[in-house]
Amino acid sequence: MSSLLLLIPVALGLGLLGLIAFLWSLRDNQYEDVEGAAYRILLDDDLSPQEQAKINAKPEPGKEQEKDQDQKPSKA
Repeated sequence: MSSLLLLIPVALGLGLLGLIAFLWSLRDNQYEDVEGAAYRILLDDDLSPQEQAKINAKPEPGKEQEKDQDQKPSKA
């Protein structure tokens, strides 16, 4: 019973602290742009223009087939 005298105020204090933190985050507009981070992760800003061009370049049809033939083991 004596432990309840300690635990109830501690639980109420932690709840109040959580409520204050939530209200503070609302006031600082933390929830304004919830989709922005999801789109920002897709941007390749850390790559140089040359690296981006290499990734986005379409391979020539003949070269792609040559690579596939070189990698296939021959059946002997």
